[in-house]
Amino acid sequence: MSDVAGADLRAALEQERADLEHQLNEIGNLNYDSNFADSSQVTAERGEAEALAANLRDALDEVEHALAKQDKGSYGLCEDCGKPITPARLDAMPTARFCIDCASRR
Repeated sequence: MSDVAGADLRAALEQERADLEHQLNEIGNLNYDSNFADSSQVTAERGEAEALAANLRDALDEVEHALAKQDKGSYGLCEDCGKPITPARLDAMPTARFCIDCASRR
């Protein structure tokens, strides 16, 4: 992977990390009115927010993992077979851990 492509992917990952952290912060700042007449609606909304936060944390973990791999020099290598992940796959999914062959076997 060229240095320019690597720098572009790193910048994209860092931007994604910032976006995810911002979204998690926004969810953490949601306030629910406990005096609202329809407490089941509040409970449902809180449950949806918690599910969304869990998904955002999982995505953030994947971004952090990809950035750590870049720091170690192993970014772009399949975690199963060790072969390079194609640049097209990394462009489409910068947090990809596996080459397309290994991913299709999972």
